[in-house]
Amino acid sequence: MSAAFIALQHVLPQHALSRLAGRLAASQSPWLRDRLIRRFVAAYGVDLSEAERVIGQFTSFNDFFTRELKPGARPLADAREFTLSPADGAISQLGPITGGRIIQAKGRDYTVAELLGCGAGEAARFDGGRFMTVYLSPKDYHRVHMPAAGSLVATSYIPGDLFSVNTATAAGVDRLFARNERLSCRFDGPDGHFASVMVGAMIVAGIDTVWPNAFCTHATAPVHEDFTGAGHSLAAGDEMGRFYLGSTVVLLFEPGRVEWLEGFGPGDPLRMGQAIARRLG
Repeated sequence: MSAAFIALQHVLPQHALSRLAGRLAASQSPWLRDRLIRRFVAAYGVDLSEAERVIGQFTSFNDFFTRELKPGARPLADAREFTLSPADGAISQLGPITGGRIIQAKGRDYTVAELLGCGAGEAARFDGGRFMTVYLSPKDYHRVHMPAAGSLVATSYIPGDLFSVNTATAAGVDRLFARNERLSCRFDGPDGHFASVMVGAMIVAGIDTVWPNAFCTHATAPVHEDFTGAGHSLAAGDEMGRFYLGSTVVLLFEPGRVEWLEGFGPGDPLRMGQAIARRLG
């Protein structure tokens, strides 16, 4: 079944389907909007008790999908001691960055340089460091938050494919996270230089950030932006972006900066704001 699913993705018009999904998700027609939301909630078991608003108060399906949560719904771990989960989801993979490469699944990996869309010098900063890949399922809260405090240094929007990013596809498609459309965001902070990469997927209608940006999703050319000195400083736990229909976040840290907490492994669930690593200074 997984082989057939992967083969189908190779022939589907990925971007056309995602643009169509985006138009439907942006519709403000009450009949279409609320029908889509109710069916989605029922199909995926979305917990709306955590949401600040109820069905009928969202302006579009996109507005529902990127819904804010009630105050206190995601308490933050002590950021003076810990690195925080950037999102609700599940761990896809985690571990060391070795030889400039990141593990995707058993027998598959990809390079830091191609993931980030940057030069060899920037990628080399992460060699020997740590990575974690977090998969956001359809039912999850889809805002992405800061794992640690930092000032935005640069972003790179990299156009690409839109394969699904679930477990089956990660195990069956080479370089999945380095070939899908993505936005890499690099920060400097007390935990050194780190990156948070928002990876698009099939039917993902858009990626956005809390700071003004110059890229457009589903574009054909890369967009690199330098934010040095722009003053975009964010605290641990602050919102940094969101997915309009969900996907994956990949975190990268320099060597000697963080140590993943014991007991975490692929498939383990995460809640935004929970402790995932101990800060090493």
